[in-house]
Amino acid sequence: MSDLQIGLIALGVLLILLVLGFNWWQDRRVRRKMQSHFPTSEQDPLLGAGTAGAAASATAAGASRREPGMGGDAPRAQPGQPAPVDPGSDADDTEEPDPACEVVIEINFAEPVRGADLLPYMQSLRHVGRKPMRVFAETDQRRHRARVHAGESYASMQLAVLLANRSGPLTAIEWSQAWARAQDMAERFDATIEGPDQQAVLEQGARLDDTCAALDIQVGLTLLLGAAQPAAEVLSVARDTGFVADGNRLAWPAENGVTRFTLSRADGAAFDAGMGGVERLYLLLDVPCAPADTRAFGRMVDVGRDLAARLRAELVDDQGKPLADGSETVIDERLQVLFEQLEQAGLPAGSERAQRVFA
Repeated sequence: MSDLQIGLIALGVLLILLVLGFNWWQDRRVRRKMQSHFPTSEQDPLLGAGTAGAAASATAAGASRREPGMGGDAPRAQPGQPAPVDPGSDADDTEEPDPACEVVIEINFAEPVRGADLLPYMQSLRHVGRKPMRVFAETDQRRHRARVHAGESYASMQLAVLLANRSGPLTAIEWSQAWARAQDMAERFDATIEGPDQQAVLEQGARLDDTCAALDIQVGLTLLLGAAQPAAEVLSVARDTGFVADGNRLAWPAENGVTRFTLSRADGAAFDAGMGGVERLYLLLDVPCAPADTRAFGRMVDVGRDLAARLRAELVDDQGKPLADGSETVIDERLQVLFEQLEQAGLPAGSERAQRVFA
């Protein structure tokens, strides 16, 4: 190897070390800057911050809030939830950040800011990485909102960041992104920001993720249609059976509108996509996201057998074997234990909190 080649290799290694060193220095600078803004928080949202904790927080704040949105159009009520108030109403919205699964960054404006000026920035506050954010605000009349309305002015905003979901716990990068967006809002609208200590946030996210991982169960069945059947015909049969549209999937809803289980094509395509045939369908019971039911699995088996008869298909388990007689009863008994564990963990099956973290 010539001296020139050795010199070039040494120069390349030196450049790599310089880049790594710069990234390390920049990361430490950002962390120190964030730490200097965060007060210490010793409260664990998983301990003593369940339903009772959320109610206490609502009382202390003097109000609660509802699901946020982009503003402009009238908000729609969710199944089982009271309708949100109209813009300018003296009533408060009824939903607030959930301390059991979300962490909040406070943005306090020096002077009230018009909602019309804030709305263009709402899109950037929907997600950080793979974690959704919700936006809450307080008007200059001390009314709590879960939506920013163009015709109101706001004294403060709250960014509620999810601590964990099926993508894993909140990461340092995601939290840094959330803080950076809050800081950007503060700089644009002359505001101060407050939030919990980063290390405490990451530890809370890790604990919530550990809890959820131990309770995250999905149970599936497969419908083997044999020869490919037209997707339009399969969709028509499924709708006649009782399924409703849910994105690319179909959902079997409970009385309160919450999905009990879903039906999807094996290729993941929408049922109305193209003219291709369907040879295989999947039924899926997402246990934490479905409402607690003594026959959660048995109900799906009943619907699966009905579909199989209508589509001239074979219903098999996730191992590709026909269902054994009485197997649904055994599985339902096991699921009751899981439903109880979810309840004890503060994550009732089918609840908004469960659907948030098991997404």
